[in-house]
Amino acid sequence: MEFVCQEGTEDSKKLVSCVEHIEPNQFNSKLKAKETALSNLAFDSKPENERIVKPKPLSKFHSRKAIVSSNKSKQPLSDDDVLPNFRRSITDLPPALISEILNCLDPKELGIVSCVSASLHRLASEHHVWKEFYCERWGLPIAPTPLDSGFSDDKSWKDLYVEREFRSNTFMGRYSMDVMYGHAEAVRTVFLLASAKLIFTSGYDSVVRMWNMEEGLSIASSRPLGCTIRAVAADTKLLVAGGTDGFIHGWRAVEGLQHLFDLRGCQSQSTEFRVWEHEGPITSLALDLTRMYSGSWDMTVRVWDRFSMKCLTVLRHSDWVWGLAPHDTTVASTSGSDVYIWESSSGTLINIIYSAHVGNTYSLARSHTGNYLFTGGEDGAIHMFEIVRHCTEATVSQVSTWIPHSGPVHSLAFEFPWLVSASSDGKLSLIDVRKLLGTSKGKSVSRTKHVDKNGVEPPQRMLHGYGSNLFSVDIGADRIVCAGEEGAVRIFNFTQALEIEKRIRALRGIRLENRMRRRKLQIEMNSKGGRTDQCSVAAKKNTVNGDRGSAWHNKRRVSSKLKA
Repeated sequence: MEFVCQEGTEDSKKLVSCVEHIEPNQFNSKLKAKETALSNLAFDSKPENERIVKPKPLSKFHSRKAIVSSNKSKQPLSDDDVLPNFRRSITDLPPALISEILNCLDPKELGIVSCVSASLHRLASEHHVWKEFYCERWGLPIAPTPLDSGFSDDKSWKDLYVEREFRSNTFMGRYSMDVMYGHAEAVRTVFLLASAKLIFTSGYDSVVRMWNMEEGLSIASSRPLGCTIRAVAADTKLLVAGGTDGFIHGWRAVEGLQHLFDLRGCQSQSTEFRVWEHEGPITSLALDLTRMYSGSWDMTVRVWDRFSMKCLTVLRHSDWVWGLAPHDTTVASTSGSDVYIWESSSGTLINIIYSAHVGNTYSLARSHTGNYLFTGGEDGAIHMFEIVRHCTEATVSQVSTWIPHSGPVHSLAFEFPWLVSASSDGKLSLIDVRKLLGTSKGKSVSRTKHVDKNGVEPPQRMLHGYGSNLFSVDIGADRIVCAGEEGAVRIFNFTQALEIEKRIRALRGIRLENRMRRRKLQIEMNSKGGRTDQCSVAAKKNTVNGDRGSAWHNKRRVSSKLKA
C-alpha cells in the first residue's frame, strides 16, 4: 500500500542519516538491541525456516549508497523486519472470535464488511445472524404450498433477507387496484393468507368467501352461518370465523385440495366444526402453531388448544374486548380504552396500559418480535408502545403517536416496516416505522423516551377516495387488502412497482459494471505507459507549424524559467 511505501522510504532516510552521525560500535549495539526486541515480538508458532537470519554487523566502511541499495533489494521484508502488526488482519483471528465480532453488527454494517475482501465476504454472507435478522422482522418463513412461489432451499438467509427488504420498499411506488364484488352487505373482516395466495372475507351477510389473490376472482363461498361474522383467521392448516352469536366456526385443510379448504362441505363433513363457549359476539381471532385465541364482547379472551378445540384459559377483562395479538407465551388485548398484556399459559396479568385512547381502543397489531404494540382508537390516533420484559413483569413505554385520520381507526396491520391503518373516514395510511424499531437480534433498545407530537413524522403515504367506513385491512405479498361498508373488497397491487424497481436495479448494476471495466482498463493502460503513447500520438496528429510553434515553445521556456 502507498502509505507503507512512504513510511519505508522515510525510515531508510532516517537510517542513513543515523549511520553518518554515529560510530560503528554504537550502531552495532543499537542494531543488536533492535533485533532482540523484534525477535521477542515474533510469534512462537512461526517456523524456524521463515525467520530472517540476523545480519552481520556493519563496518565503518559501509557507504550510504550501499545502505540505500540494500533497502531497495528485491527480497521482500518479513514481518519481523518492519512492524509485526502491519500485515495482520481480522481473518487471522480464530473463527469463533470472528463470529462473535460479526454477531455485534447490524445488517447494513455486515453488508459493508462483506465488501472488504473475498474472505470477509464469505464469512459475512454465510453468517448465522442473517437468520436472526430475517426472523425478527418477518418471522420464520412458512413452508411453501403448491401455489406458493415461496422460498427456495438454494437461497441463503442473506439472500432471503435482501430480497424481502427489497420488496418492502415497493409500497411507495405505483400500484394497480382490483375491486372484487360478491358480498351482499358490508364486509367486516378481511384476512390475507400470503403463503397460499388466498384472501378470506366475511361480514353482515354471514357468508365466508375465499378469493384468489393473483387473479382477484372468487374461488368458493360457505353457506350462510346465521349471523354477522366479525373476525376471520387462517393458516395453511386451519380456517376459523367468529360470529355475533358467540360461536367459532372452522374448517380444517383438506389434503390434496388445491385451495386448501372445502368451504361448501361437498367432500367431507368431518373437516368442518363449530364450538361454543363465549356468551357474546366474537370480535377478534388469532392462530399460532398450537393455540387459537378468541376475544368477545362478553369481556373475555379464551385460549384454545387448536387440535382438540378445548378451552385452556379464560382471561377476564373489565370491558368489551375489541382486539388481540398473541406472541410466543404472551397475548395483548384491548378492552374499552385499556390495553392488557397477559401470560397466555397461566393467565397471569403482566401489565395494563390505562386510557391508551380517548374512547375505545378498536384495533391492535404487534411486531414479530413481540416487543412493540400498535393501537388504533376512537379518537383517530395511532400509538406505538415498547414492551420490555423483566422475568414475570413487563414495563411499557410509549414510543410514538400519529394522528392521520379524522375518524375512528377500525383496523391495523403490520408487516415490517409498514404499519397500515383503516379508518371510518375512508382512508388508508402507510407508516414506515423502521427508524423507531430499536430491536437488534432480540434485544430491545428504547430509542424514544418522551413523545413529542410536534416532532412525529406524518404517514409516508395516504390512500383515499374509496368510500367511507373502512372496517378492515391486511398487508402481505406486495398487496394491501381492505373492505368496508360499501361491500366491495379492494386489492392494492404493488407488483408493478416491484418490476420497475427490479429494472432500475438491473440498469444500475450494468452501469456500475461498465464503470468498473473502464476503470480497470484505464489502470492497465497507465501501468503499461499507454497514456504517454496516447499523448505522443495526439501530438503527432495535432502538430503546430511555423512561427506559431516556435512562439509557443518560447513562451513555455520562459514560464519554466519563471517557475524556477
